[in-house]
Amino acid sequence: MTTITIVRIYIQEGDKYHSHNLLKEIFHTLHNEHKVRGVTVFRGIAGFGSKGEVHADDLLRITARLPLVIEFFDEPERVSAVLPGIEAMVPPGHVVYWNAQCSCAP
Repeated sequence: MTTITIVRIYIQEGDKYHSHNLLKEIFHTLHNEHKVRGVTVFRGIAGFGSKGEVHADDLLRITARLPLVIEFFDEPERVSAVLPGIEAMVPPGHVVYWNAQCSCAP
């Protein structure tokens, strides 16, 4: 068994970082700069954050800013190297992580 760290990043469609698409910036950082083991992006059909504003996919909403969850895992050392840059891109409290066991090869 190998110890890994799993990370979830909570953002919304259309979020920006220095006038660039935040999802693309995070994806680029994880894939090209840090070469983490794998990344999955989930699009929610509804959600709300700390402000209580509901974002949902329905016909009554013309501009739905749906929730996105970016999840990745890697060795704890690599995740520790990645996190400061990611946390600088998103609002405080939008990144969660925990250790887990994986039967994957190192």
